[in-house]
Amino acid sequence: MSFYEDLVMQTQMNYSRYYSLYAAGKTPYQLAERKPVSYTEQIATLLWEIKEADCVIVGGASGLSAAGGGDFYYEDNASYRKYFGRYAEKYHFKGAFDGMMRPWDDRQEFWGYLATFLHTTQTSGIREPYRNLDYLLQGKDFFILTTNQDTQFVKLYPEDKVAEIQGDHRFFQCAKCCTDDTWDAVKPVEQMIEAMGDGTAVPEELIPRCPHCGEEAFPWVRGYGNFLQGKKYEEQYEKISRYVLEHKDKKILFLELGVGRLTPMFIQEPFWNLTLSFPEARYIAVNDRYDFLPKEIEDKGMVIVGDIGNVLRDAVKAAKAENTDRVQTE
Repeated sequence: MSFYEDLVMQTQMNYSRYYSLYAAGKTPYQLAERKPVSYTEQIATLLWEIKEADCVIVGGASGLSAAGGGDFYYEDNASYRKYFGRYAEKYHFKGAFDGMMRPWDDRQEFWGYLATFLHTTQTSGIREPYRNLDYLLQGKDFFILTTNQDTQFVKLYPEDKVAEIQGDHRFFQCAKCCTDDTWDAVKPVEQMIEAMGDGTAVPEELIPRCPHCGEEAFPWVRGYGNFLQGKKYEEQYEKISRYVLEHKDKKILFLELGVGRLTPMFIQEPFWNLTLSFPEARYIAVNDRYDFLPKEIEDKGMVIVGDIGNVLRDAVKAAKAENTDRVQTE
């Protein structure tokens, strides 16, 4: 087991022990009581910490994508209707994940829904919060750790700079995990979408199947299937483990973006532990709901409570203004 995976396993045990607290939107950690500085000062601090850091480890979670319009997962809202309108009308699902959790008697209908889901994320353009984050990271040594499966980060950066520890919508696996193998999902999804047209079901012959055993395929993602934790999975943890250990004595900024209460064990709590453990480490989180900064690292960190899209947009504006003032001064 790699260094970072072991850290996640430890925090998962903590999550299980205090599940009722997490389910209520709370945390078992004692939190800092320090009053936050003004929003303008928080943005300035964010820019300063990025500038002063030797390297930045970004933890990108669901809130980051939601802030850019990828908010169709948990509710029947405008973006869900935009991408899943036919299924919303026909089945009255309350968001994309709701449809994944329902029992489907018709496999052709199910694969029509799943192909729509995958096609939506596979073909989505890079959302504004990701572009603004990229601007802030320009010129920095950085690494991306993400629990998002929507391929946003790998559209921006090489695979070796991104660890996708919860899977990736671009790949299929055997639903039965008969083999440690994953394969391309993009082309089969394109074919299903084209064949489906304005309907809601795909032809039987286009339902993807495992090339090894003939059972149905399934996206290589954690959450609503038999997630394959094989070679590709271990590679993701090896990448983040290697980066952390190679930079542990440097000024690392752990930048957490959009972690909710369902999965604090993958990014948030490991970042807290590492910030406490590494003498030069710093921590900043941006979250639209939760102001969670452990008391043990209150002198090493900050939480900006606000919409991630707005925070990153304002940070870019402030950075550009600083650059303009610097040029004029020179």
